[in-house]
Amino acid sequence: MDKEFFSQQDRDRIVAAIKEAELDTSGEIRVHIERKCDEDVLDRAAFWFEKLKIHKTALRNGVLFYLAYEDRKFAVLGDAGINAKVPADFWNELKERMVVAFKEGRFVDGLSNGILESGKLLKSNFPHQSDDVNELSDDISFGKN
Repeated sequence: MDKEFFSQQDRDRIVAAIKEAELDTSGEIRVHIERKCDEDVLDRAAFWFEKLKIHKTALRNGVLFYLAYEDRKFAVLGDAGINAKVPADFWNELKERMVVAFKEGRFVDGLSNGILESGKLLKSNFPHQSDDVNELSDDISFGKN
């Protein structure tokens, strides 16, 4: 099972990073982890982006971190609202910084740091409003459809 890749403590650290990153922003961050990805990683990440309803946020400011750990495939996708405000190469540069940690086997550090960095970007472009609600779960999703 995919949950076994991360200990409960690891999963708690990742969720804590999501909660911290979402402070003071209306942006939403999701993490999806599965063992294998038998297709193009961006296509697979886009599938989960839709399945997890990340595209349904009011300001279209959701971000997905997708990891297929056995196949060593990884993608970061931002929705239209956030993509309109970030430099064109932001997600690829973020991904490259995260991959450094992944190559050292530090998946939790890589994910947590990437999540926190994207949270800073979300805060600067989509500050928290008094009527903001947490539109998406902060929990990690696992496995195949």
